[in-house]
Amino acid sequence: MIEREKNHDRLDAPASPDRRRVLAGLGLAGGVMVSGLAQAATTADTDAHVTDAPISDHMREAQPFHGLHQAGIVTARPANGMIATFDVLATTKEDLVRLFKTLNERIVFLTTGGLPPQLDPRYPPSDSGILGPVVVPDNLTMTVSLGSSMFDDRFGLKNFKPARLSRMTGSPNDALEPELCHGDISVQICSNTADVNIHALRDLVKNMPDLLYLRWKQEGSVPVMPRKPGAPAESARNFLGFRDGSANPNSSDAALMDEIVWVQPGKDEPAWTHYGSYQAVRIIRNFVERWDRTPLHEQQQIIGRVKATGAPFHGKTEHDVPDYASDPEGKATPVDAHIRLANPRTAQTQKNLILRRPFNYSNGVSKAGQLEMGLLFICYQADLEKGFITVQKRLDGEPLEEYLKPVGGGFFFTLPGVRDKKDYLGRPLLAAAGLA
Repeated sequence: MIEREKNHDRLDAPASPDRRRVLAGLGLAGGVMVSGLAQAATTADTDAHVTDAPISDHMREAQPFHGLHQAGIVTARPANGMIATFDVLATTKEDLVRLFKTLNERIVFLTTGGLPPQLDPRYPPSDSGILGPVVVPDNLTMTVSLGSSMFDDRFGLKNFKPARLSRMTGSPNDALEPELCHGDISVQICSNTADVNIHALRDLVKNMPDLLYLRWKQEGSVPVMPRKPGAPAESARNFLGFRDGSANPNSSDAALMDEIVWVQPGKDEPAWTHYGSYQAVRIIRNFVERWDRTPLHEQQQIIGRVKATGAPFHGKTEHDVPDYASDPEGKATPVDAHIRLANPRTAQTQKNLILRRPFNYSNGVSKAGQLEMGLLFICYQADLEKGFITVQKRLDGEPLEEYLKPVGGGFFFTLPGVRDKKDYLGRPLLAAAGLA
């Protein structure tokens, strides 16, 4: 249950002139080899400077904002992602409405792009300016979800809580840090480049200082790969070195997404939740130093796949389906392998499928001198209890736990989409509560 999606967001930056100078210097001793490399350099490369901005042809890509569902869930995952959670500072129902309308307004602008308002220079500028005088969309999506803490007595929302939304509790292997957990609102921010995500976050913080307080954030990325014409799409690798996306449900299959991801009418959910989804977020630290000293055979047995190709032990490619029925004792794929526990591939466990949308993260070095890196796990499902919570219980105690430790995250309900320009984020909930 790992996401597989094409990445169209490669940045084609010019080669480093410093590197060419080093190679040229080596050519004094290396002769013919470096001579050939020098001949491969283009005129454009020769004219590049070390402080030139990297060039991308994708900065004007834009995702539609209006629709039945919010963007950023089944949307093809770009190279950079972030989860930022906020506590709501609004104290009145009127301020709560203003919060949602302002969120809607800012996200429309940021995901569309354009020229920010020009203000009197005696006052702070309307935009941080980190993207330049004109804001580019750069494939940006901003997906808004609500935590269970929003449905308390502050705004009269208590009776409108999604039926399966709960506050995330720790699993046996967790070491949850309170400052990295929960929140009234989560905003998933994804785009081609990390600076665009930071720009969007700063825009929200600047424009709603009296309405939102930033609780925590976690940035992440996935490796960008070169195109391989004629070859099937490959899943990106996580920081354990394994492909992370081979068995994700097909996000382009609308009927399948209706079954797995979107809350449908006719269920025992409040009417306002229809076409929204449940979001589970986990910050999962990887003990990469320990993992890198583990024999390859043991790594593959723990995961249940061949590391180089991503193929299950019963197959040749990462897209081959594992055959557990012919291996009941786990002689080929151990019964406690990660992929087998996460998705046993039985008729009964089909109802537990989730749509994953993860990113790798790297946060520097711990006080113990270890790399602080791992997985920003994000998944969506129509039923949080049948989805993530059930899958996590199957994974409790798995061998992989020796190499990872969840430290943060939360459970949220992702709002339905904004139908048109007359609609706005959260309006169905506010209307149900008599606030809109």
